[in-house]
Amino acid sequence: MAVEGGTEEAFVQAVLAPHLAGFGVLTTATSLGGRVSVDRLATEMARLTHSFNVVTTMVDFYGFRKPPGHTPDSLQERIDSALSAKSPRTGTQVFSYVQMYEFEALLFADPAAFAVLADAPSAVPAELRKIRRQFPTPEDINDARDTAPHRRIEDHHPRYRKVQDGRAVAEQIGLDRIRAECPRFDAWVGRLENLNTQGQK
Repeated sequence: MAVEGGTEEAFVQAVLAPHLAGFGVLTTATSLGGRVSVDRLATEMARLTHSFNVVTTMVDFYGFRKPPGHTPDSLQERIDSALSAKSPRTGTQVFSYVQMYEFEALLFADPAAFAVLADAPSAVPAELRKIRRQFPTPEDINDARDTAPHRRIEDHHPRYRKVQDGRAVAEQIGLDRIRAECPRFDAWVGRLENLNTQGQK
């Protein structure tokens, strides 16, 4: 799995991989280190097809270098199309996933979980809960420069550390609750659960 950076890598290793192992899907996260583009992602996915039976991605729509007017779905189509030109291994076992709008949106599935962070101000859960109530789902929290999910978290918890704290909060929430609140993410995890790749990498 090609992931955007350390935050997604920590989440996959701590939360997603143990869950998928129960479905016979053994998961390895490879970080791109940020600066994601369609061509770079397709190139990395093509490289990974030489070592893995299934290749997917977890990258944020926010900050993705993209033309105006694109949606997460249209970006996935562009990535998969670019991949098909680089590698013959396409289809159900090779597919991209773009998180709307970014990883931190998943943490709004249960703002109370921020209480697990010892240095978080006591008002953080309540303030983030107010934000969550303004949107149909956490994945609808918008991606403008000053209102992206991670910016909203940092506004109330300036010492928030994306990798360490993001993993801790996600673990506290639990995958079931995140999936119940985030339908796009849930659909992707469901697809991974149904890969039937027992014994594959």
